[in-house]
Amino acid sequence: MRSILLAAAAFTLAGVGAASAQTLSPEQAKAFVVGRSFAFTCFEGTRGAGRIFADGSVAGTLTMRSQGIARYVRLPPNTVRVREENVCGYIEGMTFEPCFTVIKTSPTTFRGTLAGVDTMWCEFVREGGSDRPRVASRRKQHKEESSSAVTAESAAE
Repeated sequence: MRSILLAAAAFTLAGVGAASAQTLSPEQAKAFVVGRSFAFTCFEGTRGAGRIFADGSVAGTLTMRSQGIARYVRLPPNTVRVREENVCGYIEGMTFEPCFTVIKTSPTTFRGTLAGVDTMWCEFVREGGSDRPRVASRRKQHKEESSSAVTAESAAE
């Protein structure tokens, strides 16, 4: 259950920042984060990359506590939602709904903490210049590309 909470915390929003940081309202946080891909690293070693969609659903990869392989995670609509003045993460079966504060630390980064618990945080960095989803990709090199690369290397020598 703790792993699910950490995954929700990682994919939802949170925040404690530097002196020049800007605390974001839930609406500002939504505008800054929704639809963009972010990589993240959390205080206890959990890391990954993902995207929060406009319907509050979440998709991405997650490696818990820097151990094992990255796993694909997809959380349903309304997982990330605004409750009063907080951004919260809802996961069915949890006994409480964790809420977060969001602090923008640069034009492409933010840091987050579980509301009221400054020692539980994640750092988020926007990936790439594009807002296209890029959770994972695999490209198999074709035989023609492989042989033409070898030929080009040989010709350069």
